[in-house]
Amino acid sequence: MKLKRMYPHSVNGITIDPQPDWSFDELLLELESIDNRIINSELSGHFTKIQPKQLKTTKRNDKNDGGFSMCFSSDDGYDTDSLSEFDMPSAQGSIFVCDELDASDDSENEASSEIQTLTGNTNLAKNALNELAKDYFMSAMEKTRSEIQSMEEKLADEYELTISSLNEIDRCREMQHRMERKLDMDYKRTVAEALGNYLTPVQRDRENLSQSEERRIREDAARQEAKRKEKALAEERQKALAEERQKTEEEARLKAEIAEKAKAMAIEAEKRVAEEAAAKRASEKSKDAISDAGDSNAILPTQAGKKMVRASQNALELEKRRRQFLGELFGEYANLRLGDHQEYDQLGKAMRLKLKTITHRLQIIRKRADELIHTINSSGFPQHIGIKLFVEKILSSCLTQTSQAVFAITRVIILVNVKVPATMDILLAVMNSVCIYTVPKYIEYSKEAFATKGSYLKAIGYIEESGKMETKKDYITRLQCYMRLYGAIIQTEVEGSQNPHGLAEGWAWLARFLNSIPANLYTTAALGSFLETAGYALYKKYRNQFEKLLRIISNDFLNSLEGDSLVDKEKAAITDYIRDRSYLKEPKEAQLEMGNLISSAIDEVEPYSRWPGV
Repeated sequence: MKLKRMYPHSVNGITIDPQPDWSFDELLLELESIDNRIINSELSGHFTKIQPKQLKTTKRNDKNDGGFSMCFSSDDGYDTDSLSEFDMPSAQGSIFVCDELDASDDSENEASSEIQTLTGNTNLAKNALNELAKDYFMSAMEKTRSEIQSMEEKLADEYELTISSLNEIDRCREMQHRMERKLDMDYKRTVAEALGNYLTPVQRDRENLSQSEERRIREDAARQEAKRKEKALAEERQKALAEERQKTEEEARLKAEIAEKAKAMAIEAEKRVAEEAAAKRASEKSKDAISDAGDSNAILPTQAGKKMVRASQNALELEKRRRQFLGELFGEYANLRLGDHQEYDQLGKAMRLKLKTITHRLQIIRKRADELIHTINSSGFPQHIGIKLFVEKILSSCLTQTSQAVFAITRVIILVNVKVPATMDILLAVMNSVCIYTVPKYIEYSKEAFATKGSYLKAIGYIEESGKMETKKDYITRLQCYMRLYGAIIQTEVEGSQNPHGLAEGWAWLARFLNSIPANLYTTAALGSFLETAGYALYKKYRNQFEKLLRIISNDFLNSLEGDSLVDKEKAAITDYIRDRSYLKEPKEAQLEMGNLISSAIDEVEPYSRWPGV
């Protein structure tokens, strides 16, 4: 659009050249410059610019008095009618006051025409500028509107593109999920087929193995039956031979010569037997010199005056009574080789199997106890033979069983002892013979009493196999197993049954041990194993008295220890046990599925004011 000017291009040196890109501030500056040019023009002597507040308004309505005021507004939309008389001078623009014009008509008309021309030119310039600004604003608005519309269209296109992309992503994800599910199903199917192919022959092999085992059992039973029949036939044949022999002997007795020879042979045989018996008694007397001395005295002096056997007098008397009890029961069977009897061997296997299958479940314990009682009473041997075999299997089993199994076995022992009262006495007697620290008893080495070092090791419990003595580590391990069994026995109680060797006996053992037994590797290992299993029950029963004994162990017994790494290991174990106060915690192995091995119904025994058995 081209702007056409309807007014002169220049008025009094003021050139009108509107620029559409003016800002509002630039426009005001341009108007100010126009005012300055008007003031500096040839009419500057007739026009004077004053502030609106300096106008004289007293004779404003009288045309013949004073001059006139002319106001140029910077806003075309300014409404002068809405302004009051006092508001008009405050309008934006320039006010010119003419006070010195001639009152003649010619000069008045000439001035009026020039002022009107100047005012019209100024208004035209302002209107043109307003039109240009309006056109520029409209074009800018149109351009902005077109750009906004274009951006909205682009945003709509991008939104549709995004929606389509998201749909495509969802479709791809769904396809991927379907593919993964398919692959997973194929994998599971493959695994199931492979597992089936593997388990089918395994199951078949197990069935074949089970069938072969059943067939072997049937064959063994048939073989045993055949042996039994063969044995019965052999016994019948032996009986027939015995009868024939008896007949032959009766015929021989009839002859006097044969009778005299037989009498002489009998006398010689008696003499020979007497000599052999005397030699045997002498040998046994020299072999048992140490134990016989321990039976009568707590300390046995040697020729050099040294102490050789150390133990409490009460402990030695108990050991002697138990050994005599064993001698009375099994003296008549000492020369019998029971291990060669097949029934005896089968009885031992049955007991070992029952002990091996004992678990921590109370029902299983009671069931195995009843089975063992039945086995002992119906074995075909005297009851004490079955008890001894049962004790031997317990001692061999405790060397291989876990600590938890040892606690369960001790409960079985108490239940068996209720029905077979001699069980506990035989067990303690055998334990005293295989482990002298269950007495407790200690034997010192002496060259005068022991011909060799090996004989001393045998005296304290070492085992010799094939001419070779067991190692120190093996001996300590076996010793600790026996002491754990002993510690478990003294704390085990069965509801409704009395333990004949309970906590009171355990307390007495600990006091006798500390009173009589010196500290070395073997005694420290025995004491540590005993405290490990029985410490909780003893503390629960004796409280402060038990803690006093522990302080004595820590301050006196352990401080006197000196030795190698094995000694340090056992010493550290007891030290940690006392320092950590492990006796406050019940051993986990003592827990049963339906209750604790340590019953809450422990008989109340008054704590000892001093160590018992002294």
